[in-house]
Amino acid sequence: MFGKSEEPTPAEGQQQRRPSNAEAMANARRVSVSNKVLTGASSLTVRQSIAPITLVTVLFFMWGFAYGLLDVLNAKFQNALNITAAMAGGLQGAYFGAYFIGPLTYSGWIVRKFGYRWTFITGLCIYGVGALMFWPSAVYRSFGGFCGSLFIVGSGLSTLETSANPFIATCGPPRLSEFRLELSQSFQAIGSVMAPLLASRVFFSHTEPEDLSKVQWTYLGIAAFVFLLAAVFYFAPIPEVTDADMELQAEESANLTGYADKPMSKQYKLFFGVAAQFCYVGAQVGVAANFIKYCVESAGISDAEASDRYAIGQGLFAIGRFVAAGMMMYMRPRVILLAFMTAIMVFIALAMAVWGEGGVAMLSLVLFFESCIFPTIFTLSIRGLGRHTKRGSSWIVAAVSGGALFPSLTGLLADHHNYHVAMAVPLIGFFVAFAFPIYLNTYCRRELDGFRETKIGYTEETGSMSEAERERRGISSALTEEGEVKHGAKHMES
Repeated sequence: MFGKSEEPTPAEGQQQRRPSNAEAMANARRVSVSNKVLTGASSLTVRQSIAPITLVTVLFFMWGFAYGLLDVLNAKFQNALNITAAMAGGLQGAYFGAYFIGPLTYSGWIVRKFGYRWTFITGLCIYGVGALMFWPSAVYRSFGGFCGSLFIVGSGLSTLETSANPFIATCGPPRLSEFRLELSQSFQAIGSVMAPLLASRVFFSHTEPEDLSKVQWTYLGIAAFVFLLAAVFYFAPIPEVTDADMELQAEESANLTGYADKPMSKQYKLFFGVAAQFCYVGAQVGVAANFIKYCVESAGISDAEASDRYAIGQGLFAIGRFVAAGMMMYMRPRVILLAFMTAIMVFIALAMAVWGEGGVAMLSLVLFFESCIFPTIFTLSIRGLGRHTKRGSSWIVAAVSGGALFPSLTGLLADHHNYHVAMAVPLIGFFVAFAFPIYLNTYCRRELDGFRETKIGYTEETGSMSEAERERRGISSALTEEGEVKHGAKHMES
């Protein structure tokens, strides 16, 4: 949407000297980089990308921590403000609703206009402002204030995701893209597990049900931390992977992937991925939001015992991400996505049919297999977008807004029937998402597998490359603009 003019044309990239990945790291402290300029960062090696990826992974942990606090805050606000469950569900609507607005407007524009560094800083500052807003909201005990604060927090986190997800996916060898994002998002899952545990045992322990003072201090501490982190990102070395770099990377892999430049309107794999992500995230949040009530209904246990079952489910989710990341070192991500989505379809259906602790176990296994779906859909959807990579990433992140719709529909069906029947809503969402890996494994195998076979990023390049050499890459050696000899495939594979 906004920022379309910041995308390079194929001709603009071909007219530029290609910097080396060593130059990209040397210039990593530049404050801002044009999205139309080649930086050389599309061919970073594993060693060169470790430091910036580690720093950005901290953001994933923060995102998971904020999401993990959401369910705890729901229960806290219900008790303290004496509000209904439907009103408490408005907190999720406020949080996920922000994802629909930010990536398609201001955050998507910022990442294309000013680059990843300033998008990280902007997202952290918005997040910090939202965290500070919890203080007056708690003082005045305003439910609307809490919703507004969570909307601002969601705006900040959606801005961070608009930059963090594509940055992790593109910073380093393209053949490891899915592995990097899966591993980084594993720490998001750890944050989601830690937040409710810390909330119940540290933040909100030994307090009266109506006491919101610890909510104030918790978010004040979060605000201080994120503002400090924003300062760190200003000075940190963050290599800028521009859309011009991604176009060059796609061209260099064309002999393996069959890449051809297409306008955004013909990126059908991306659009299917957006629809799949919207329905998947909605279904995932629908299951999570109703997991505890499902356990109470199915196994006849108390809310406290059901919360323990949910903690186990979240632990399985975190473990599943690490398991999937390990599998991606040996198996094709498109196959893993299909296998995990198939398992989700089986176990969500069993969760609807089985009662007792067996039903709880089936739903817990759904959480385990949900683990790799979001990051894998993301990376496979932006594969081969070339100069449209950042804009396409914004669309995928905006699809997280599905989490604002499905929980309320699931709860509505549960009110009229029961929570077992209500799982039909997530089942429908999972079914739409299930169609995506079938499509990928049927029609996109060459493109996706080609990126897994490329050797880009497996050597430290030190020269520049002419347009003619880019077309002949992997066949011969050529003389660069500075008169240096640059070797092709032999250099890349040595």
